[in-house]
Amino acid sequence: MIALFTLLIKDADLEWVFDGTHIKAHQHSSSGNENLQSISKSVAGRATKIHLAVDAHGNLITFILSDGTTHDVKVAPDLVDKVNLSDTEVVCADKGYDSDALRAHIEQSGTHDNIPRKRNTQSSNDHMDWDLYKARHLVENAFVKLKQYRAVATRFDKLKQSYENTVALACAYIWLKL
Repeated sequence: MIALFTLLIKDADLEWVFDGTHIKAHQHSSSGNENLQSISKSVAGRATKIHLAVDAHGNLITFILSDGTTHDVKVAPDLVDKVNLSDTEVVCADKGYDSDALRAHIEQSGTHDNIPRKRNTQSSNDHMDWDLYKARHLVENAFVKLKQYRAVATRFDKLKQSYENTVALACAYIWLKL
């Protein structure tokens, strides 16, 4: 399924944004070593997080699964590495990705970041292009489309590989509608 999704996205417009969302894991989906299966337990219950990258038109490009308690900025370098940034000018993300290490990682690829700094930092947001930042709604819309699939919105799969295939199949189906 991941190969099918990879084949469909070859013509993506790679001026892109990314974000993450929590997915509730069904009580029967977790057994054994949950960390290996990208499931973690928090106050709200067991959860998985989908980290998603979309192109300039809001089309899904790639995703990574992590457990629900891992912070977005820890997974972001892996997500950045999964995308070919040679034609990308700006990487746009929300405050959850505010990290100097991530900014440096993005700059190493020859791309600029458009990530606002958190309110409690001493640096300013003078680098921000707020008009471009408004395009972040595209990634939120992509999550809405993705969560319309019941098997994605609630994780029923026990294995991480099975759930990745479910998400990839939903992403491929969204691309086929284009």
